[in-house]
Amino acid sequence: MTQSKHASQFTLPLAAEALPFSLPATDGKTYSLADFSEAKVLVVFFTCNHCPFVVNSDELTRATAERFADKGVRFVGINSNSPNTNADDDFPHMVSRMQEHNFPWVYLHDASQEVARAYGALRTPHFFVFDAERKMIYTGRPNDNPREPEKVTTHDLDTALTEHLAGKAVSTPATNPIGCNVKWDGKDPHWMPAEACDLV
Repeated sequence: MTQSKHASQFTLPLAAEALPFSLPATDGKTYSLADFSEAKVLVVFFTCNHCPFVVNSDELTRATAERFADKGVRFVGINSNSPNTNADDDFPHMVSRMQEHNFPWVYLHDASQEVARAYGALRTPHFFVFDAERKMIYTGRPNDNPREPEKVTTHDLDTALTEHLAGKAVSTPATNPIGCNVKWDGKDPHWMPAEACDLV
């Protein structure tokens, strides 16, 4: 699969290196990319508190994170949504959501939205998977129906992780993320950057 010229300008292309970040987490700590250096695979995903595609797929994401944890896979969730668009996406709601659900990932707050722009996050959720050298091997959706998990037929993220850890090339390294668009500060709730477009 190939990415369009416009997609590669906004969203990280396959084989790109993971970009550095330093963001506060709901546990009171600040995390950078280097804090996950021991991970054999790093899954960075853009998420939020309110989006039904996120809320309804979080338990499947939990299952994936737990299934691969003993294989050296770490998950990092990043909320870049502006609370000025939806107040539920503010940091206090992030803290309370993690306290309630105890998800098996760190939950970081990208208040400036600089990390979302750097990675080219399109929707929530949007997953970026990096190998041990922090080269991207998968980007896109977790599955084909994050809003209605009972209707899921393809587990794209699971498949990518399984194939990579088995020493195989990822058979479908890019999919279009399915979900609400990132809520960019000061913009209409449905606004997306002009250079953002489908990945496949």
